Amino acid sequence: MLVDVPLAHLDRPFDYLVPRKLDADVVPGARVKVRFAGQDVDGFVLERVAESDHPGRLAPLRRAVSAEPVLSPAVGRLSKLVAARYAGTRSDVLRLAVPPRHATTEKQESAPAPAPGCGDTEAAERAWQPYGGGLVDALATGGTPRVVWTALPGADWPTLLAHAAAATLTSGRGSLLCVPDHRDVARVDAALTAVLGAGRHAVLTADAGPAERYRAFLAVSRGAVQVVLGTRAAAFAPVHRLGLVALWDDGDDLYAEPRAPYPHTREVLLTRAQEEGTAAVVGGFARTVEGEYLVRTGWAADLAAPRTVVRATAPQVAVTGATDRELERDPGARTARLPRTAYDAIRTGLEHGPVLLQTPRQGYAASLACDRCRTPARCRTCQGPLHLPRPAEPPTCRWCGTPEPQWACGECGNRGLRAPVLGERRTAEELGRAFPRVPVRTSGGDHVLAQVDAKPSLVVATPGAEPVAEGGYACVVLLDTWLMLSRPDLRTAEESLRRWLNAAALARPGQQDGRVVVVGDPADPALQALVRWDPSGFAGREMAERQSAHLPPASRLATLTGAEDDLEAATAALTLPEGAELLGPVPADDDQLRLVVRVPRAAGPALSRALVELQGVRDAKKLPALRVQIDPVALE
Repeated sequence: MLVDVPLAHLDRPFDYLVPRKLDADVVPGARVKVRFAGQDVDGFVLERVAESDHPGRLAPLRRAVSAEPVLSPAVGRLSKLVAARYAGTRSDVLRLAVPPRHATTEKQESAPAPAPGCGDTEAAERAWQPYGGGLVDALATGGTPRVVWTALPGADWPTLLAHAAAATLTSGRGSLLCVPDHRDVARVDAALTAVLGAGRHAVLTADAGPAERYRAFLAVSRGAVQVVLGTRAAAFAPVHRLGLVALWDDGDDLYAEPRAPYPHTREVLLTRAQEEGTAAVVGGFARTVEGEYLVRTGWAADLAAPRTVVRATAPQVAVTGATDRELERDPGARTARLPRTAYDAIRTGLEHGPVLLQTPRQGYAASLACDRCRTPARCRTCQGPLHLPRPAEPPTCRWCGTPEPQWACGECGNRGLRAPVLGERRTAEELGRAFPRVPVRTSGGDHVLAQVDAKPSLVVATPGAEPVAEGGYACVVLLDTWLMLSRPDLRTAEESLRRWLNAAALARPGQQDGRVVVVGDPADPALQALVRWDPSGFAGREMAERQSAHLPPASRLATLTGAEDDLEAATAALTLPEGAELLGPVPADDDQLRLVVRVPRAAGPALSRALVELQGVRDAKKLPALRVQIDPVALE
């Protein structure tokens, strides 16, 4: 019996006596109620045994919540591995893995499982042919290939994933496909319906609603469907005879679970592939350092099209800034957001179709400064940064919301303001004046477009909110690249290139005059990788730098966040593996401190065990909990 108690020192199975009247309903994987520490708590039945090793008297189960086996043996083992990997508890992992019960939905029967062997293998082989075609044949014959897939620019990746799932289903095995957000879910959902037919797959997302999510979960748990699509909530789906796990765009930060123990979807799926002996596909237009590490260590093979095919399908990419002639006429052109080259490319692109402009910031004027001395504009109430939420409104504090209609610079007394960083709404406003007869649409924040038609139009989007254009964009312009590269984060260059490649991949191929114009520094390595369309080469260089600096994935990192006294006590009690380094502590959020522990990759499991023991001791002594994260995505 696994009791739902999120305390590290109680994270182990407990034995209970099954009363005769509950015998039929208490099955492995079922929900039950038990008495624990003087109160009724939830639990999952792990297994039924005839005898117990416990020397004392066993407490009886209080009641059987349901006879539905919602925790499969495979997911039960997976929860233990994930908890150990991320120094958490199985109770916290199972909250992520098993959705809350919906009694009415549970009483309804799921549709019968469809017969295996659907899908057109020849169509799948044709679709994957640019990458060699061997993946589909291996999946269809029961093989377990593991690949890191670099998709061609403009590739119809939802259909390719659907064909991979269909080939796996041909061998009688199931598939689990994870994508970053609901827009990607909608695209892959449509592709699976087109390739497999209606009713042959389930969609698992956290925002589907309690009844719908539980209905889809039960269809998978009961074996009614073997193909599952979803966001990070689907990574623990109990797919019967799982044969393939696939992850698209694994660098997206939406895959990082914000709740303890903070597992990453990529690591969960790779753990499933290792433990359940399945095929694995980690794909994207970009490549993460973790993906490159899988290839370099031999765990996965590199699946990419030949360079001749990449050059034929990639759009023409150019990096531009102000020219010498423009600087002679106007010295301020050095910092212009839209150099003449980009303006001409937009005008030419509008003659043939829609044009996409990617801008890194949401809103209107994302930050303000004095137009005389360039001092950042601050709120007089809380010293927060001022911004313009929309046209014709006074400057407003981003922190406390206080308007500042009578703002004056504290350094020089000037009342004029300038906007060094513009959001997508202000960019759209300026483009509307520059191209007055062209429709301008924005996508970002709470208003994200899924698709635009092939008519000439200007689409201004923030990174990750770029809509797909019918037939592709005639031109893609990437603005303010310096701003994306200025974040103080370990993954700044990798993340910037990923976002640029995802936007540039929406352009038409170079053979159809598709263009990508980048406003930035041509010497920047990330922009050079974009020009060459070489994500794997860039990932290899990033990995080499991280190895020399002893950073993930070559090493393992753990962060401990808490009050100063708690960190000092934890450091004294922590039994670190050989080769461990302590970095910090440094200030973190909410007046707390953060301590970083770094160990060689081989010592990662030992570090996780040490942190679990530390948390167990602190829980037993009822000391304040520390926030523990293993290999956090963001490390500023």
